[in-house]
Amino acid sequence: MSTLWSRILISAAGIPVVLWLVYLGGWSMFALAAAATLVGLHELYWMTRTLRPVVLAGYLGALAALVGATTGGPEWALAGFLSTLALAFVFKGVAGTRQSTAVSVSLTVLGAGWIGLGLAHAVLLRDIPEHGILAAFAVLLAVWAGDSAAFLIGVLFGRHKLAPSVSPGKTWEGLIAGTAATISAIFFAFYQEKDDFLSIPQMLALGVVIAVVAPLGDLFESALKRDMDVKDSSR
Repeated sequence: MSTLWSRILISAAGIPVVLWLVYLGGWSMFALAAAATLVGLHELYWMTRTLRPVVLAGYLGALAALVGATTGGPEWALAGFLSTLALAFVFKGVAGTRQSTAVSVSLTVLGAGWIGLGLAHAVLLRDIPEHGILAAFAVLLAVWAGDSAAFLIGVLFGRHKLAPSVSPGKTWEGLIAGTAATISAIFFAFYQEKDDFLSIPQMLALGVVIAVVAPLGDLFESALKRDMDVKDSSR
């Protein structure tokens, strides 16, 4: 219950700020995505610090992806992300740590791609002409709805473990509830625009994609935590 109340309080304080910055778009959206990127990369690189990621290269590459998305679109976002590889090799050579270059550079690029390029797509989503605000809001709300439903139903009614070797807390009951909530959120968010933006089959397809990808991301993070013997990464 303490975890539940913590989530509720943090959401009550944070969601209005996030939605406001998304609504403003432009460099306000960039600032939001950059803050989330730095926090996410800090958590990842802290968890995996014994593998010696090239932290500065990861930060710079991820931020370059966000700058590219904000100023130039998808191609420049990709170019910004790819700069991580060159930066990692250079900084790794300068630092001269004993950790394997393959391990350090691979982990660095993973962080910049998974977190930096991932959040760059949130910027690109917001920049969709005419419907960018709606698209960004809908995806955010769908993820929040799915996560909240999965958590609540999993805690109250969860009996069948989804992936016990990776994340013992996740259940099939929670996954089903989260999937239904995600698809419903997308459907109701876009329904009024069914003739101008997304058709009903496209809405449902988008809802299914988010419902699948979001828990996969959670499971991937759980697998990393298990690899590194870290109990919690969400301080």
